[in-house]
Amino acid sequence: MREDYQALIDEVCALLGTPATLEGRDFSLIAFGAHEGDGDGAEPALDPVRRRSILGRRSSAEVRRWFESFGITRATGPVRIDPEPSAGVEHGRICLPVRNAGVVHGYIWLMDDGALDLADPRLESAMTVASRIGTLLAAEAGAEARTGELLRALLTADDRGASEEAASELSGLLGPAAAGPVVLLAVLPWRAEDAGGGGGGDDRGTGAGGGPGGAPHVGTGGPVPQVTARCVLPATGTGGGTSAGTTPVTSAGPAAGEAAGPAAGEPVLAALVRLRSAEVLDPARTAAGRLLRVPRSPAVAGIGSPRRGLSGAAAAWRQALGAARAARAEPEELGPVAEWDGIGPYRLLTALPAGGGADPAAAALLRPAHTELARTAEVFLDHAGQAGRTAAALGIHRQTLYYRLSRIESLTGLDLDEGASRLLLHLALKTARL
Repeated sequence: MREDYQALIDEVCALLGTPATLEGRDFSLIAFGAHEGDGDGAEPALDPVRRRSILGRRSSAEVRRWFESFGITRATGPVRIDPEPSAGVEHGRICLPVRNAGVVHGYIWLMDDGALDLADPRLESAMTVASRIGTLLAAEAGAEARTGELLRALLTADDRGASEEAASELSGLLGPAAAGPVVLLAVLPWRAEDAGGGGGGDDRGTGAGGGPGGAPHVGTGGPVPQVTARCVLPATGTGGGTSAGTTPVTSAGPAAGEAAGPAAGEPVLAALVRLRSAEVLDPARTAAGRLLRVPRSPAVAGIGSPRRGLSGAAAAWRQALGAARAARAEPEELGPVAEWDGIGPYRLLTALPAGGGADPAAAALLRPAHTELARTAEVFLDHAGQAGRTAAALGIHRQTLYYRLSRIESLTGLDLDEGASRLLLHLALKTARL
């Protein structure tokens, strides 16, 4: 279907004799026509905004808001936008809204040199092409919404029958893509403002949540290669942030007083990624990298274990979400994209029930006043209790380390010469990161 869009935007270019770009409602690049310079070796008619749109395949939130301030989300005909160098818009634009059934699905952008009058009959013909594009985009949006609904049902179904029903229908819609090797990908956090769906306008056909039927807006910045279905889910029951009065350990991880894992109900993007081979995760890594460029706030991604077909999707989703949580807990070691097979002890820790709080033995150590001691304990345990390596990693003298360890034992009541005590404290400190 992407080829259809390219052919249609080329038709607009030929019709009007000017470069044209097709973008989705969230300003993600779909297709662009050939750009010609002014002759005599001149540079193509590209200003900073247009260049970033083509190279990055989407526009920034500030650019979107600026263009939307001209009423393009509500317009039913061409809109002329004058140059504004301070906004990076060095060339004027004519925007042709792409609509279907009263809903705007995208925009055709024309570089405006002043030669086109808005009453030019060729623009009316171009709007007819825009209507054809709107029909295609609406059909694509409907299909994507349905696959997203089914993926959501598959990952959250309470009973086996509902899960199998969702898997069956989703397999039918995806065809061979659902039968081969696939993997689930989690990106967190994924907030509503990350969707970039635009402001104002007539979002008929979308629910309160921003997507069809009230579902959260996915808004992944346009199609992502090999992603066959995607939806937004709350990470309810997977949080496990710190309990009141405790502080996650700080080294390269979260700042003191901040939870590393998703808060209850925090939105998470789920994406089903098609693989060429179960042994090669490159398509999932590429998709994760693309998706991590969308959120406005820092995000992380997790990749579950590959499997063939959709059976066991819920378990694969727990793996992906666990890997994402581990990436946020250990950003330097595991982030920003972590794979389930590579997160070590976090495979066990992310499976623990959320909201249990810190183990009583570690609770005192995790208070804000003892951040330095908590970090010392974790580094000591990470280095298998070897004093020399620990002191070097912390940049302190051995005697300082021994003094801190004695204080840690006093606060926790644990004997750090005993393996069981070390294991308990190590698990408690790692769990606090989640």
